[in-house]
Order: sequence, then structure tokens, then C-alpha cells
Amino acid sequence: MTEKKRTTIILFSGDYDKAMAAYIIANGAAAYDHEVTIFHTFWGLNALRKDEPMILKKGFLEKMFAKMMPRGSDKMGLSNMNFAGMGPKMIKHVMKKHNAMSLPNLIELAQEQEIQLIACTMTMDLLGLQQEELLDGIEYAGVAAYLAEAEDGNVNLFI
Repeated sequence: MTEKKRTTIILFSGDYDKAMAAYIIANGAAAYDHEVTIFHTFWGLNALRKDEPMILKKGFLEKMFAKMMPRGSDKMGLSNMNFAGMGPKMIKHVMKKHNAMSLPNLIELAQEQEIQLIACTMTMDLLGLQQEELLDGIEYAGVAAYLAEAEDGNVNLFI
């Protein structure tokens, strides 16, 4: 029996298009029977944020980060051609026209395919994010957990 291939992705970027690329690659790798892990850190954590606002006890800086960062994957901006929010609307229109999956749908598919979605706990602490603010069914770990996954990885990507 051959050993299962492993793909690991660090999602550092909070840009919609880069997160889309990470999730398209992850879902494709899972479809090819890879074990897949996406380690979300810094701005990549925004892909895991819930859409709805939450009332949580936070300090001043944590409240500011929460207000400045997009709430949910569908509210992330583009890396280029953002045009004060018009760019994401345009790309989503084109995606719908071509029946391409949206980022929230790709994240759902990843969970259905049992892709391991990990939120970096150190970054959560730095940005003041709490588990209640992130999607259900994800895991929480530090960089050591990612390195353990990546060590056996056949494909390791940083996006």
C-alpha cells in the first residue's frame, strides 16, 4: 500500500484572490487523495472569521483590530484592483457568470473533504481574536503543529 501524499499550505494573506487560490489548490489536492492542511496565520485568519458581529470582552487594541479586519471570507479585498471595494464586486460577478465557486463555498467544500483547517493561536492572541469569532469545526494550534504536518509534506505552499 502506498503512503498517502500530504499537502500543506500556509495562508498568510488576507486577500480574497490569494485565499481563493489556496482553497482551490487545497480542494484539488484533496480530490487527488492528498491529506491537506491549511494553516491560517495573520491576515489569512480573516478567511475563517464568522460574518456576524459578536459581543465579546476585548481590550481597546483588540476591538480596533476587530473593526479594521474584514468579517468573513466574503468581505476580503483583492490584492490588486480593489478600487475601494468595486474590484471584489466585479470579480464575484465574473465568477458567478462562469459558475465558479465563491470563497465561502470553497471553504465549505474544504470542510466537507476533511481538509484540516488550523487557526494560528499565537496570531489569534496578537490580534485579539477569540474562538467564538471563527468558523465551527476548525482546529487551533501553533507553528509547531504546522511544522509537524509540513515535515512529511509532499507539497508545501506559502500564500
